[in-house]
Amino acid sequence: MAETLSGIEKLKAKVGVRWQPREYLIEGEMIRRFAHAVGDNNPLWKDGNIAPPTFTLSIGFEQFVEDLIKLTPFNTVLMASTEIEGYQPIKLGDSITVVFKISNLRERKGQTGQMAFMTFESSYKNQEGQLVARCRQMVIGY
Repeated sequence: MAETLSGIEKLKAKVGVRWQPREYLIEGEMIRRFAHAVGDNNPLWKDGNIAPPTFTLSIGFEQFVEDLIKLTPFNTVLMASTEIEGYQPIKLGDSITVVFKISNLRERKGQTGQMAFMTFESSYKNQEGQLVARCRQMVIGY
């Protein structure tokens, strides 16, 4: 239990701290595969030139999960909710820079022990520095 508590203290120290920015080049095949995976047959993204609005979640997601696993002291991490604000379309050839941060952390005692409700915010900017999307995700660790 002491290890979990010290882990929560480490998490608290990260609230408000921006993670290292990461850059991702958007390719047509990425867009087409995502649209196919989510069953979105809208012709706008079938050719891979424009990404569906929810495509934002796939940009940097694998790295986010890897970082989250390293950061949290919990055996189980659950993605509880996601909100996306899209400002501009993400297009083929865009270079998207993603920055994550923990914006809020609440502790609770659950049936299985200590829990943390973490709110992550991410921003997505294109190669021109324009904000194309923001995302807010609630993650529960226990």
